[in-house]
Amino acid sequence: MRLVTYRVAAASEGRLGVVHGELVVDVERLGASIGLPFPATMLDLIDQGPDALAALDRALKDTDGKRAPGLAVPVQNVKMLAPIPRPRKNIFGIGLNYVEHVAESARTLDTSKELPAKPVVFSKPPTAVIADGEPIQHNAAMTQQLDWEVELAVIIGKRATRISKADAMSHVFGYSVINDVSARDNRRAGQWIFSKGQDSYCPFGPAIVTADEIADPHNLDLWLRKNGEEKQRSNTRHLLFDIPTLIADTSSGMTLEPGDIIATGTPAGVGAGRDPQEWMWPGDVIECGVDGIGILRNPVVKIGE
Repeated sequence: MRLVTYRVAAASEGRLGVVHGELVVDVERLGASIGLPFPATMLDLIDQGPDALAALDRALKDTDGKRAPGLAVPVQNVKMLAPIPRPRKNIFGIGLNYVEHVAESARTLDTSKELPAKPVVFSKPPTAVIADGEPIQHNAAMTQQLDWEVELAVIIGKRATRISKADAMSHVFGYSVINDVSARDNRRAGQWIFSKGQDSYCPFGPAIVTADEIADPHNLDLWLRKNGEEKQRSNTRHLLFDIPTLIADTSSGMTLEPGDIIATGTPAGVGAGRDPQEWMWPGDVIECGVDGIGILRNPVVKIGE
């Protein structure tokens, strides 16, 4: 299923929906129409586990073509919010997780040229999250080196504490797209959170595709375009640390909970790695895509003086 958080009117609250053809079906209202207590938010759906997903899938099939008025809205008539507009805690970011990106970062960002022995983990706060179409903020007083990073996002579906790689994939709810926006000149003594965690530095969406829809998350093309010109293209088979390794490693010391998000790292082609270096500026439009999941588009806008 392709799950979204959407709204119809500007002042309305975000609602949980499922994209069904050219329509967005409201999950809570669908449940009410058949006497089932379906959840109203993405986090509530994730919390309810696989039984809730199975019941939703059955309801969609049983009511297809027989939905009451008001249960579905044309996709073009809704505003997509971030699938989880306000994550419960920080997004887990993974640095230096594609071999060629390790090399380009060593050339231009003073990181080690050696491949990491373990995943490099940082975080982005919930306040960094923005939706498809919302603006990436460019504050010239803060940065002159605002960079892009397309990434596959993994959404955790059930609690994971010190789990094995063999069991890790059973904890995945689904997948999405993240742009790990980074102010390269805001790193502080090797610490990345201020560089990567400022407001609007985590475009996320436009949907979460459930794990059963993705046959092999380690064989997905991902790419990024700036103003229509391709800057990044790779495939998740080139991840240095695969998804089971990332889940097992993170859960070895920090409990992963339903709704937690892991951004799995970016391939080569970031602005800092180019010659000459390139950055994002007000007026740019950034598109990030992962095959089978969707395209995330965000303009860059000026804020501040």
